[in-house]
Amino acid sequence: MSKISIIAIAAAVLALGYFAFVTDAAAYGGSAPETCANCHAMDSQYENWYHGAHENWAKCTDCHLPHENFAVYYAEKGRQGMKDTYAFVTNNIPIAMRANDKTKEIVQTNCIRCHEDSVQDIMMGEQPFDRYCWDCHRDTAHGLRGASGVPFQDSTIYPTK
Repeated sequence: MSKISIIAIAAAVLALGYFAFVTDAAAYGGSAPETCANCHAMDSQYENWYHGAHENWAKCTDCHLPHENFAVYYAEKGRQGMKDTYAFVTNNIPIAMRANDKTKEIVQTNCIRCHEDSVQDIMMGEQPFDRYCWDCHRDTAHGLRGASGVPFQDSTIYPTK
């Protein structure tokens, strides 16, 4: 291997290491809600969750990622992360955040997983179970929509737990 190749590889490793350090890349492998709120587009979702009913019981990943097994969890985390990164880099962030069909199914499965004892009668009842939980419980996970008085996440108001 030539001296120039070694220098190029070393420079690339240093640049990637610096990038990972500056962006706190390792945090994106975790489950802290503050990491999910790093993107300004998620400010109102974070704030509404923070003041909502699930703040003491569930993190973003508890509802928005599948929990069948480790591989499925991290594959979906990577898929969603790449989609979000692409939207951010291309400045193609939707004005209104909406869950796609796959995400809706993940969230619905997680509602049932966490509230299995509560919803068993509903799921086994006489009426067809053909609606999402949030069709009736719209403000439960994220609080009232549009209740935000602060247009950004303020770390002095929302300290890391």
